[in-house]
Amino acid sequence: MSALTKAKGFKKSKSGTYLSIAGTAFGAFGVAKRLKKARAEKDTLVLLDATVSAVAIVTGLAILYRELKRLGDDDVLLG
Repeated sequence: MSALTKAKGFKKSKSGTYLSIAGTAFGAFGVAKRLKKARAEKDTLVLLDATVSAVAIVTGLAILYRELKRLGDDDVLLG
């Protein structure tokens, strides 16, 4: 398997999925900061936006977790 083929398959590997989970979880810090600031300023619109973003992050993490479970032992980079 060539290096280019492995690189293209990285996103579908366990390592790529773990990296995606970490990136998505890192985004949660920014959303938490926006939620805290919106509550302090009583800004309903920003609070609503941050809440929708938080729900999107939770959904994204759930999808990535499901993908990680599906990968199981047939990891693209190990094959």
